[in-house]
Amino acid sequence: MDRSRWFILITGLVIGAIAAILVKLGNPPNMGFCIACFERDMAGALGLHRAGVVQYMRPEIIGIVLGALLTSLFAGEFKARGGSATLVRFVMGVFMMIGALVFLGCPLRDVLRMAGGDYNAVVGLVGFIVGVGTGVFFLKKGFNLGRSEYSHTNTGGYLLPIVFVFFFVLLLKSTVFNPDAGGPLFFSAEGPGSMAAPLALSLLAGIVVGFLAQRTRLCLSGGIRDFILIRDNYLLLGFIGVFIGALVLNLAFGFFKPGFADQPVAHTMQVWNFLGLYLVGLTATLLGGCPLRQLILSGEGDMDAAAVVVGMVIGAAFCHNFMLAASPAGVGNYGQIACVVGIILMGWIGWSFREE
Repeated sequence: MDRSRWFILITGLVIGAIAAILVKLGNPPNMGFCIACFERDMAGALGLHRAGVVQYMRPEIIGIVLGALLTSLFAGEFKARGGSATLVRFVMGVFMMIGALVFLGCPLRDVLRMAGGDYNAVVGLVGFIVGVGTGVFFLKKGFNLGRSEYSHTNTGGYLLPIVFVFFFVLLLKSTVFNPDAGGPLFFSAEGPGSMAAPLALSLLAGIVVGFLAQRTRLCLSGGIRDFILIRDNYLLLGFIGVFIGALVLNLAFGFFKPGFADQPVAHTMQVWNFLGLYLVGLTATLLGGCPLRQLILSGEGDMDAAAVVVGMVIGAAFCHNFMLAASPAGVGNYGQIACVVGIILMGWIGWSFREE
């Protein structure tokens, strides 16, 4: 392999190892990193939903965006851009979150769940691959959301990172507020939201992942897309590394527990494990990147990607306020309906935005 392929493989190994270490330090099991779950926790911390067990301002997400921002600035790659079907991207971000919370994890967590022995995640991966394949079908038919135009100033590109820095300041200063007053941040007293690695280490881990993912363009949907279209496995090597890095440390820490039943923050309704990540794979391919990639692009100044991130946060609020999110008990009727509606809507968008 050439140097770049070794670099992305090592990047994956490092990210997988960091994820396992974060679990060892206190993050929820099989959830050292999960873009969707952590953005859901942030929505809860802001009071956007009322699920008390998933409320925490996750420093990892803030760190990923700041890591990508700093890296792109030093590399001379930061450039504010946007204006490509922004509202459509926001709505797609909402439904990408719905798919993720029907499955209970983003593509990155799917790989980490497999590295922890969760066979349900294998079903999810198959759904994700088929979803990406469906997205590739639309790409071949001429799907295009339009070109992001460069703005006249970089100010717009800094807005989401600045907002995240503000959230981090609130996290640091949260103890000065009276919790009985109802905010500004909410914290889970039990459940996944109450489980967290030390704040400084979580932020540092996020910054490292942001740096590595920015330099390598790490993206699972992009990796599968590229392999289908041009048989290029560059991006897939990164996720092979994530799996191996997490698997080795999971075995060392005693976290590896193979099976379908009794997996942490997971359910065994396989049709919805498949369809949840099918929706995520389809949506991510049409958007040009998985949830992790959208965070990285946001840090590089892409305001359209920032709209997707905001859509995912709002989507998380919808999921819990309207009983769409799955739980270890399974997926409720409303979540099933929302997932199917999302698949139909993404198909409509994929067909409608074709270049003639």
